[in-house]
Amino acid sequence: MGVRLMVVDDHRLLAEALASALKLRGHRVLAAAAPAAGAAELVVQRAPEVCLLGTATPAEPGIFDPVVRIKRERPQIAVVVLGPVPNPRGIAAAFAAGASGYVRHDERIEGVERAMMKARAGEAAVAPQLLQGAFGELLNPAAQPDDEGQRLLQLLTPREVEVLVRVADGEDTRLIAAGMGIAPSTARTHVQRVLMKLNVGSRLEAAALAARTGLLDRAVPLGDTAGRGGEVPAARNGGEVDRHVSYPSTPQGPELR
Repeated sequence: MGVRLMVVDDHRLLAEALASALKLRGHRVLAAAAPAAGAAELVVQRAPEVCLLGTATPAEPGIFDPVVRIKRERPQIAVVVLGPVPNPRGIAAAFAAGASGYVRHDERIEGVERAMMKARAGEAAVAPQLLQGAFGELLNPAAQPDDEGQRLLQLLTPREVEVLVRVADGEDTRLIAAGMGIAPSTARTHVQRVLMKLNVGSRLEAAALAARTGLLDRAVPLGDTAGRGGEVPAARNGGEVDRHVSYPSTPQGPELR
């Protein structure tokens, strides 16, 4: 027995092509439409057994609001989402909104038809491999790209951050020492440690690397807070500020790193 259904997709051509294919297989298509904003109202008015709802962005916030309204006003309508290869958030959002199934938009017509029949019968219509892939990604999420600037910043002590800021400002060893209230030899040591930690061979390379990775943007507030020789936030290994220490204003005092 054929299913009384509607096909809704923002791309009208896709909606009409799928509707035509399902008609040829004996199903009754009430409408094939592309009303992006009025999808829910149209489905509620026509009251099909199954609504095939196509989307290109299943993880976008609010994309399944029409499903929420359909299930609230016509809970007997089974909604099957047609979407791209999903990420876990997309599948979860579809089912959380009340969808009865999720089918890849490159699925064969037989697969779409099976999903419709299962959804009409009150069963969850989702391919096992999609669930397996979704759970696999949730349990073993792909590593996010490294934030190189943050990573490099965490290699430096607060005082070395200030030195880097001063190097980027074009200060030489004498100015760095005077501005921080330390001996020139100590300033030179700090500069060498910065170059070593950043794995660069010159002050110019250090400044360029800091600017390219965004390290300089993060370092400037920290350097400014230092007051050029006053208080400097002490950072944990993760780069978070949790206390303040006062650096000496004369070269005779002990050096803190």
